[in-house]
Amino acid sequence: MEAASSSGEGSERGEDKGIFQYFGWVYHIGVNSVGREYCHLRFLLVRGKCVAMYKRDPHQNPDIKPIRQGVIGATLVVEDLGCRKVNNGDLYVVRFYSRQEEGRKGEIACATAEEAQRWMEAFLHARQQAEHDLLTESDSKDKLMHEMEIDLQGNRHKMKRYASGLKKLKKIGQGPETLLRLSSKFFGNSDGFEGETGDVFDIHQWKCVRTMSGIRIFEDVSDHKSGKGALVKSVGVIDAPADSVFEVFLNTERQKRYEWDMLMGDLELVETYDGHYDVVYGTYDPKYLTRWHSKRDFIFSRQWFRAQDGTYTILQFPSIHKKKPPRSGYRRTKINPSTWEIRNLNTPMGSDRPRCLVSHTLEINSASWYRWKNSQQCTKFEKSVPYALLCQVAGLKEYIGANPIMLHHGVRSHSSHPSLTSSDFADQEIQDEFYDAIAAESISSDDDTDDDKGSDQDHKVKLKNVSWAMSNMALKIGAAPNASKELDLDASSITIDVSGMNGSLRRGENDKDTDCWTCPSGEGFMIRGKNYLKDNSKVTGGDPLLKLIAVDWLKVDKAADRIALHHRNLVQTEAGKSLPFILVFNLQVPAKPNYSLVLYYASDRPVNKDSLLAKFLDGDDAFRDTRFKLIPSIVEGYWMVKRAVGTKACLLGKAVTCKYFKQDNFFEIDVDIGSSSVARSVIGLVLGYVTSLVVDLAILIEAKEESELPEYLLGTVRLNRLKPESAMPLGA
Repeated sequence: MEAASSSGEGSERGEDKGIFQYFGWVYHIGVNSVGREYCHLRFLLVRGKCVAMYKRDPHQNPDIKPIRQGVIGATLVVEDLGCRKVNNGDLYVVRFYSRQEEGRKGEIACATAEEAQRWMEAFLHARQQAEHDLLTESDSKDKLMHEMEIDLQGNRHKMKRYASGLKKLKKIGQGPETLLRLSSKFFGNSDGFEGETGDVFDIHQWKCVRTMSGIRIFEDVSDHKSGKGALVKSVGVIDAPADSVFEVFLNTERQKRYEWDMLMGDLELVETYDGHYDVVYGTYDPKYLTRWHSKRDFIFSRQWFRAQDGTYTILQFPSIHKKKPPRSGYRRTKINPSTWEIRNLNTPMGSDRPRCLVSHTLEINSASWYRWKNSQQCTKFEKSVPYALLCQVAGLKEYIGANPIMLHHGVRSHSSHPSLTSSDFADQEIQDEFYDAIAAESISSDDDTDDDKGSDQDHKVKLKNVSWAMSNMALKIGAAPNASKELDLDASSITIDVSGMNGSLRRGENDKDTDCWTCPSGEGFMIRGKNYLKDNSKVTGGDPLLKLIAVDWLKVDKAADRIALHHRNLVQTEAGKSLPFILVFNLQVPAKPNYSLVLYYASDRPVNKDSLLAKFLDGDDAFRDTRFKLIPSIVEGYWMVKRAVGTKACLLGKAVTCKYFKQDNFFEIDVDIGSSSVARSVIGLVLGYVTSLVVDLAILIEAKEESELPEYLLGTVRLNRLKPESAMPLGA
């Protein structure tokens, strides 16, 4: 798919101006009434908040009627299930369902991750239209459309709701692979994400030590390290979309990998798990690297995530598998743990060529590395596995450069077809913005933009190189915002006495303490400044608006909602009831057993009724889902975990299922991490290293209008090396 201009749309669309449309071929998959799986090629059309499914292209067959049609509701939930085997082929599957009826779920599949993401964006966009209409609808027509939501699992003759992230497919027969979009207003920027750096400060100090084959080799020269050896990365700019590079990287087809990968050309997919995780077996002939050695084989796992800004993160670990025991005649080699990051770059003015920044980071424990980086001569390091891994970025760059067909995999846009007029669908007004984050031109160099973690406050934590990181971000640092207007200044302030408010997790005495929590300042986080809508500038966060008074670390049989209503909860005590306002943030962690990390924030005054916070508290769930943000930061811990977690703000309501509950003087947010397969994978990795991690979290409400800027932090927390066994049973 390729991006197309919107020239000539006004005259051709007429009264439909401003109504967005998408169409294309998708696979509808599922299980029928007799328990047999099916996979049908279908033509899908989305217009406004309406959706229709056809057996054939309605543009070429004007008289054809849809086999399913209806409208998208405001309770739509879209979940990316990743890659799955469907009819002996690898397809990317998306699940969709209504939040009100989670038992009814539907799935579709597409050929590439990019196609899947485009369809997901299309349906989430349509959901935003439905949310807007719920707030503004006043006539019977709109109400009727709302009542006609498509049933996810009804019979074909009934109205069905195909309101999920759907994808465009590879061309099959005469089926065109077009994804129609008639409103460039929503996709004016193909990147569509907030900034190009993380939202916390990075303490890694990357220095370019070599350049070769159009890529740069960096070494972390800071003396603050999580492991032994050198942390090294190769970085290159590739003239292709991130989605295309990701597809090439993940492909295990031998003939294609032979063209760019000198080490992992012979790969075999051993097993795939949840669509975002697989195990791969490979062999290589060491004569291409070293002499007089037997053939080598290796096993490694790959785990990948796609962030809300379109950035791919891939983690590779050495692994073992029962299907691949040691092989006669081969020597088992351990592949270095490594991470890949593939991130779209903003397209330069006057150019329509997409670009992405590809970084491959690994830890090298080899004395020959130090000799190689300081020498211009061939050394033993150039015959090693780490060197072959570093060269993979250069191989990708050259391979994709030699295949121009990969340069444009965007979205094609066309004008309305006469057979699809406004009488077929209910006309809807479009919203001001599709993406929840505004695209920003990069103001830093490429090597600054792909850093992997941030530090927090520089007073309480003795982390080295914080001053270096802050000096590199000087262009974005400003005065901390004043959030006092969010509280009612006319009301008298009370003194919050936390001595009698104890959660199950104790408060730490210092930063070296373990299995505890502390309260960091907001200086380690970057948030939108007063002029963000004009220049995309961010400022350091100031002191949080709310005070963290207690933390519960609980063990539960299943995800526990409305935990503040528990009779032994802090909110139900006399001390809790005396506070003007309490925000309860309940992170539901899927595991065996399940956990709940509950944070309690309190204010010393009531909330100002005219504030953004009040608007959030009194708004509907649709509004809350598009505003509530979390910024994570792994302050200390294994570098690969830092890469997996990232440092960018996440709109939680768009990533996982969030439930909201307001009563008396408190407001509770229940975040179901298990509702997303990607989030489950990340949290599973974190739990594996949690006893050695220091994690900072910041929560805030996203500001989208000038009157709401600058942003401010609602609250922060630092979790110091939690112990799963210390979690208390709920109600104990």
